[in-house]
Amino acid sequence: MVKITKEAALAYHAQGKPGKIEVVPTKPYSTQTDLSLAYSPGVAEPCLEIQKNPDDAYKYTSKGNLVAVISNGTAVLGLGDIGAVSGKPVMEGKGLLFKIYGGIDVFDIEVNEKDPDKFIEAVKAIAPTFGGINLEDIKAPECFEIEKRLKEELDIPVMHDDQHGTAIISSAGLLNALCVNGKKIEEVKIVVNGAGAAAISCTKLYVALGARKENILMLDSKGVITADRPGLNEQKKEFATTRTDVHTLEEAVKGADVFLGLSKGGVLSKDMVRSMAKDPIVFALANPVPEITYEDAMDARPDVLMSTGRSDYPNQINNVIGFPYIFRGALDTASTAINEEMKLAAVRAIADLAKQPVPDVVNEVYHVNNFTFGRDYFIPKPVDPRLITEVSMAVAKAAMESGVARKQITDWDAYAAHLKQIMGQESKLTQQLYETARRNPQRVVFAEGIHPTMLKAAVQAKSEGICKPILLGNEKKIREIASELELNLDGIEIISLRQDCEAPRRERYAKILAEKRAREGYTYEEANDKMFERNYFGMMMVETGEADAFITGVYTKYSNTIKVAKEVVGIKPGYDHFGAMHILNSKKGTYFIADTLINRHPGTETLVDVARLAEETVKFFNQKPVTAMISYSNFGADQVGSPAKVHEAVRILQEEDANRLIDGEMQLNFALDKEMRDRKYPFSRLKGQDVNTLVFPNLSSANTAYKLIQGMTNDVEVIGPIQMGLNKPIHFTDFESSVREVVTITAIAAIDAIVQKKKK
Repeated sequence: MVKITKEAALAYHAQGKPGKIEVVPTKPYSTQTDLSLAYSPGVAEPCLEIQKNPDDAYKYTSKGNLVAVISNGTAVLGLGDIGAVSGKPVMEGKGLLFKIYGGIDVFDIEVNEKDPDKFIEAVKAIAPTFGGINLEDIKAPECFEIEKRLKEELDIPVMHDDQHGTAIISSAGLLNALCVNGKKIEEVKIVVNGAGAAAISCTKLYVALGARKENILMLDSKGVITADRPGLNEQKKEFATTRTDVHTLEEAVKGADVFLGLSKGGVLSKDMVRSMAKDPIVFALANPVPEITYEDAMDARPDVLMSTGRSDYPNQINNVIGFPYIFRGALDTASTAINEEMKLAAVRAIADLAKQPVPDVVNEVYHVNNFTFGRDYFIPKPVDPRLITEVSMAVAKAAMESGVARKQITDWDAYAAHLKQIMGQESKLTQQLYETARRNPQRVVFAEGIHPTMLKAAVQAKSEGICKPILLGNEKKIREIASELELNLDGIEIISLRQDCEAPRRERYAKILAEKRAREGYTYEEANDKMFERNYFGMMMVETGEADAFITGVYTKYSNTIKVAKEVVGIKPGYDHFGAMHILNSKKGTYFIADTLINRHPGTETLVDVARLAEETVKFFNQKPVTAMISYSNFGADQVGSPAKVHEAVRILQEEDANRLIDGEMQLNFALDKEMRDRKYPFSRLKGQDVNTLVFPNLSSANTAYKLIQGMTNDVEVIGPIQMGLNKPIHFTDFESSVREVVTITAIAAIDAIVQKKKK
């Protein structure tokens, strides 16, 4: 994991606009008419409608997509009772997670009140504002009473995530772990170390799934909770055992099938794990230090099925897998509660998702990384894009079937499409790229090792676990720059091309290249001279398999790089040209733009290759290509020049494949406006389709289009350029690329290498 320093954390929260969330208008406000509709006098009309029918608040206000994250700061994660205002950064962070994973808006509410009755009254008083309430970081046992009463007295969903979030995710994990080791939940012996809110809720949900109370031992700081112990609260009494032969954790875990830890780090020893039953399940969920480390558990028992709360080990039990999607389903049905049926539906949806073939960001990339259901993968990853649909839809269906839904969903396909649309796949795509790349880090060569941006990107890519960087450049100079920038180069290989020790490799590469291009006038001497150039040397490392991918372009001219790439690695068989693409991620959708970098004035044959490559690349990112060939005219309206070339390219592509979703030439507005296009040109092969792939008639128009969008708004994430059509993972950056953008290209290059290896 990347080490988080105090300075970095404080700077993150303070830089720019302080905090992590903001309120953004969702309606036009540029004219006086807009303002009159938004406020007085127009606002009176929805007020009167809501007065007549309170449920219309879901129709005319943000209530149906607004959750309150409410805390009194008495049990802030890992920090304890630090007070309401001190916990505000955590509540804002929870709001951020709601937004990026579930598309849900949040107001964080910090209530400076520890008295449960007064706290409950405060929450009830503000409840009409919200479609749901997420209680957060409230200490036990008060949290039980607070949640219970609010659920009884309010008509909107209320959930204390510290209890139920962990319970839902760990229950899904338990079901799947039992599936892996072939045991039955009704028969297993379970030890629960910890008796706080999360532990109680987890155990209750395990019982709801079939676990037997007589097979459960629960421990608190005093040891095994026994029925004869005085002073037990109601929650502990429910799981107190009548057994008198066990008192300590060491005694309790002997022969146990399942250990659930929600206590403190280091309390479960290797010997204790060794004393458990065959194929034991260990959920060590204390954070940041688990009850037993992953390494110690595996060393003690290679047959253990292990989960922790940490992201750097398999089977992370992370609440973000659950709460955004549970509230999403509850809000979309305007539910009056989050009940047991909805929680169990979430459990089963999450469990079932882990058993399905694992998708990848780039055409089954999780399969490349060997993510298949089993010991090392029985809980879905937080970045799995299917969670938004699978879990939200399951919760929504349960809400309707259990009678708490005020709104009915009838078209589930349309609802699934809506869920994907509201997410926009913006930051999720990048998260998935990083997650995928770090599962199998590749050797990536960074051509311009002395450039600060490239150097920072290489260090960050290594710290993120995305790749094993190799820097090309003068080692002394690189280390000087790294020292100035306070960058840690430990574990990063540096190759100085001009050092004598590299002479044998330069000569070997030169011989290979000269032989490969002998019929094109290449001589060994010429090739040997070129091996002093970073692009030639680095690409030859990839060509020979001594590296897996190559990144260049921070200050190298594209024309030079393109020439080198053609000479060293060549173009894919079946194509005469290659190209580049940029991806635009927006709230409206994900768009793939080609060719943004390589072909200045393409002819018809080049456009055909670019369109084919664009389709292949869109599929690489696990999307179905729907392609519009762009021009300034529509469907033959102008029959000379650029439109004619595009028109002919479309004809060739359509004749080549009758099922190919491609059409044009067409103006950009018709490509993006499905209703207008269908009305004006009902004959189009794209009728009823949302276009996601745009092939432009020349480099100028494609490059200008994506840069115009990039420069005019911060709401669009731009990824690229992405190389299309070279034989090996050779990828380019823009000279103005940021560190983050270079790191993202690095992840793509690494995944490209993984996929190419799999194909071989």
